[in-house]
Amino acid sequence: MCGRYQIDDEVSVEIRSMIEKIEQKTAGVTLKRGEIYPTNLVPVWMPVNGQPEPEAAVWGFPGFSGKGVLINARAETVPDKKTFRACMEQRRCVIPASGFYEWDTGKNKIYFRNPHEEVLYMAGLYQQIDREVRFVIVTTQANASMLDVHNRMPLLLRKEELKDWILDERRARSMLAQEPYPLEKFCEFEQARLPFL
Repeated sequence: MCGRYQIDDEVSVEIRSMIEKIEQKTAGVTLKRGEIYPTNLVPVWMPVNGQPEPEAAVWGFPGFSGKGVLINARAETVPDKKTFRACMEQRRCVIPASGFYEWDTGKNKIYFRNPHEEVLYMAGLYQQIDREVRFVIVTTQANASMLDVHNRMPLLLRKEELKDWILDERRARSMLAQEPYPLEKFCEFEQARLPFL
C-alpha cells in the first residue's frame, strides 16, 4: 500500500525542474510539495505525442460509490480488473517521489527512500475524468526491506525503465512481476507510549 509520499524539490534537481516546467506551461497551476496526500495535484511522467512528458495530475480515481478515492492498484490484478485494464493497456504513468511513508503496527510513521538516488519512481496508471488527469499508484508484494512494516509497497522502476513503462505495453506487463529494489527506512517519529494507558 502507499497512502502518502514525499516530494522534496529542494533536494532533487530533477523533481524541481519537472515542477517548474509544468507550472510554466499551465499558468496559475501550483503543484503540491512536501508530504503528498490523496487528491493533491502533483507532477507525473505520462505519454504526450509518443514521448514521456511531465504533466500535472491528481492522486486518486473517484471511488465506486462516489465517495472517497482509489489510490492504489494491485500489480497482480491490473491486467484483468475492469477498473484498471484499459489504463494498463494504454494509460501508464510514472510518479516521481523523494520517498514514501508507511505506518508500522505500533503506529510509527516510517519513511522509505532509495539509498542510491534522490528520486524513486513509482509505476502508475491514469485516466482523464472531467478534463482532469487522475492517477493511482501500482503496488506489489513488499520486498525484504519493507516486509517488517507492511506487506505491500509501490512498484518501483529504475530510471532506465521509465520510457518502457510509459510507452511499451508488453515491457510494462513484464515489469508487473518484478521485485522492487531495496530501500532505506527511517522512523519519522515514534508514537508515545504512556505506562498508565
